[in-house]
Amino acid sequence: MGQRYERIDGRIRDFIEQQPVFFTATAPLTGDGHVNLSPKGRAGTLVVIDELTLAYLDFGGSSAETVAHLCEEGNGRITLMWCAFSGPPKVLRVHGKGEAIFRDDPRWAEYIPYFEDVDGPAARAIVVVHARRVSDACGFAVPFMEYREERTQHADYFGRKTDEEFAAYCAKKDHVGVSLDGLPALPLPLPVRTD
Repeated sequence: MGQRYERIDGRIRDFIEQQPVFFTATAPLTGDGHVNLSPKGRAGTLVVIDELTLAYLDFGGSSAETVAHLCEEGNGRITLMWCAFSGPPKVLRVHGKGEAIFRDDPRWAEYIPYFEDVDGPAARAIVVVHARRVSDACGFAVPFMEYREERTQHADYFGRKTDEEFAAYCAKKDHVGVSLDGLPALPLPLPVRTD
């Protein structure tokens, strides 16, 4: 049976930190807009900052729907979800209010040290999630799957780019500056980092 938690600590925090993949879900405020659901991985790209705050690196390589929804005035709704693919069955969700911290935001220098082992030119924003509801569910229908290893293609590909080359890459991609629904997303040209 599912349970609600007041904070992200103890075994809940341990569970989050042990999972190699998580999912983010956001949507625009309009009823006919596109719901976005994204898988996230790469070890070290998600951190629990405190009992009610998480953050993850938003990398280049895909559209910017999550960022657009978080930046939409009056929005900011986000859900993070983890599934136990090994060990005891569990699905954990953190519903919250999210914000995107861009590379030229003074807070960038405050948050980016959390990701020093995985930082690189492809880091285009930091998504900070302020938890409003933390709950789990049984996860009995989630299959067992073995984690083998991290994929390195993303880090390798973008690790070869300079900051200027990455900014040019972002400028050419569809749905980076504007979402599928026409909402402003990442600022283009991509801001120069403040750190």
